[in-house]
Formats: sequence, structure tokens, C-alpha cells
Amino acid sequence: MKKIIYPLQKDTIAKEDHRALAQWIDSDPLPRLTMGSLVKKFEDKWSDWLGVKYSIACNSGSSANLLMYYTLLRSGRLKNKKIIVPSAAWVTTVAPAIQLGFEPIMCEADTKTFGLDHNHLEQLLKKHRPSTVIMVQVLGVPNDMDKIMKLKKKYKFFLLEDVCAAMGSKYKERKLGTYGDMASISTYFGHQFSTIEGGLVSTNDRGFYELLIMLRSHGWISGLSSKTRTNLLKKYKIADTGTHFIFCEPGFNFRLTDLQAFIGIRQLEKMDWLVENRSRNHNLYKDFLSSNFDIQEYDRSSRVCSIHFCVLADNKEERIKIIKALEDSGIETRPFTSGNQGLHPYWFREYGKFNAPVADRLYYCGFFLPNYPTLTTKDIKYICSVVTKAALKNRHEA
Repeated sequence: MKKIIYPLQKDTIAKEDHRALAQWIDSDPLPRLTMGSLVKKFEDKWSDWLGVKYSIACNSGSSANLLMYYTLLRSGRLKNKKIIVPSAAWVTTVAPAIQLGFEPIMCEADTKTFGLDHNHLEQLLKKHRPSTVIMVQVLGVPNDMDKIMKLKKKYKFFLLEDVCAAMGSKYKERKLGTYGDMASISTYFGHQFSTIEGGLVSTNDRGFYELLIMLRSHGWISGLSSKTRTNLLKKYKIADTGTHFIFCEPGFNFRLTDLQAFIGIRQLEKMDWLVENRSRNHNLYKDFLSSNFDIQEYDRSSRVCSIHFCVLADNKEERIKIIKALEDSGIETRPFTSGNQGLHPYWFREYGKFNAPVADRLYYCGFFLPNYPTLTTKDIKYICSVVTKAALKNRHEA
């Protein structure tokens, strides 16, 4: 591959963030770097921006997904352990179902949004009556949430919303991450904003929030409100000796650090700028490519804030030629390799291969184009010209 001119993703942590971090680390007295007051400040700022009551920060979006599953499991509120999972997802959207002994049932992808196919979803809901559905807002493009919420009301399931690659997107006028009983967010490098590594779980449910606090940090009562702490000690008939080293749940250590939270707080100060530019870029890609390719569709009243733009080639052979043309032009890309989780060994070893028309096409024909805030209209137009030229040449030769 030639020298990369347009990487698939760029870090949103700028030089001025590095300088500010260095000054903070070297301040007097020396700051605490592990989880402390800045993590709570970061959580509160994110909750305010998103429009939810509670958020807890953790060490990755993958851990955020695992925490959502485990919180449901430990809540005692599940009628069964059946969960519908999306075929178009990242592996750690689905993996906790296997790790924690749920019964995952895979759902086809929607032809427009690449999220859950609503017809297949309802078929599965009728047949299996699961307690839970986990969905992905794929690459920032919102699913039809009116339909999803109608199904939620009708079939009474818990909804987990994976928004790890969709922070800042809206369905109509409502932000993604506010629909699920819990929602996961990733602040990994190249996502809408970054804390180096990191994630968040957001919820409006106080009970889930208190469980999340415990499960994130060993299962202990440290971090809970004094009222909740007192109630738990009374429940288990433990004398209150002032210690926080009482473990009510078998938890993890998924804590974020104050060092990362310092960066996250600064990132949130420019969140609106990040969202505006990623959304503009996504719409430009859509305008330049929609006449020649199948791409994700969405209502223009919604807002898409994506980390990559997904394009579908006509077939596997065309994708190979397009990817080669992109790489020869210094444009980083990758196949939509996670397009159908049911074709990956970790899944089919346990449950057999999951084949469905849309999910299979995503797996074999999908590829990603760069989207980051500093791309210009000229950059995107050039990238699109490389893609279009390679595809049209292939179709002419065919």
C-alpha cells in the first residue's frame, strides 16, 4: 500500500490537549491519576450532554456492553435469559451473551439502516418471547426507533442500546443513547471523541445505576449513596463500621482513570464541533455516492454522526477492486468484516452459521471510508471519485 494520505480514522485528542494534560500531571500538589473526582465530573458532563439521569465511566466500550448484560443478570428482573442479538454488530456486542450464559438469538439486518430488521425481530419476539433485545445503531445511522419502541411496548423486553459508534446521532430530534433501558458508549481512539480507551453506560433507571457502580468496581459498596449503602448493610445484617470494603456483588475492575477523564472533559467541550463536522461529512458521502451504490438510508430529519461511511459493492470481486484502488491512492479502508457476526467462528462453533440476505451482503460486499472532523469537501469528493471510478470500470468490464 502507498503512503496513507487519508487514514480511516484520526485521533480527536489534539496537541493542546496533550499540553493541558502535561501541565495538570505536573501541578502541585500532584493529582490523583486513578479513578477519583474527575471521573465523576466526566460522567455528569456526559449525562447532561446526552440528556439522561445517570452514567458510569469504564475502561472500554466492550466493558460497557458486558456491564449492561451483567447488570440485567444480577438485577433479578429477567423472566428468562433469552436475548436477541444483531447480526450487524461488533463482536463485543454479542460476546457477553455467550460469556454470561444467556441464550442469544440472532436477528437479520435491516436493508436501509443495517440495524435490526423489524420484521425478523418481531418474528423472533413472537417465537421466543425473550427478556432482552440488544441493538446497535450501526455506524451512527439510527434505526427506526418508532418501530423498535412499539415492539418494546408490545412485547415488554429490556432494550440495551449499543451506541459505541453513534455518539451524537439523533433519531428525528432525540439523541441515540436515550432509548434503551441502558446504553453503551465507546470513547476509543477514532470514535466520535476519545479518552484513549474508555466507555460509558447511561441509564435513567436508578436500580440499574447502583448495580453498575458496584459491578464496575469489585462489587463493593464504595461509591453508592449513603442511603443505599445503609439499606444494603441492613439487608445483609452487617454492622456499619464505616468501611466500604463490603462486597455485595461478584464484580469486575473496569474503572476509568482520572487521567482519562481529564481528557474526556476537554473532549466534551468540543463535542458539538465534532458532531457537526462528522455529520456534514456523512451527508457529503451520501450525496456523492448514492446514485451508484447501496448505502445506509435515513430520514433527513435525523442526524447521523458517523465514525466511518459504509458502502456496499455489487459483489465480492468488485469490493476487492475498489479496496485496491483506494489503497493505491493512499486511502485507508477495510472490509465490513463484522458485517455478519453469524459468520465468525466464535458464533458458528456454538450455534451454527447464521445466513441472511442483508447480513451476508454486508459481510461480503461492505467496506468503510474515512470520516473524521478535519476532512474537507474536496477530500471527500476525491475519495468518492476513486471509489466510483473503480466500480464503474469493473461493471463496464463485466
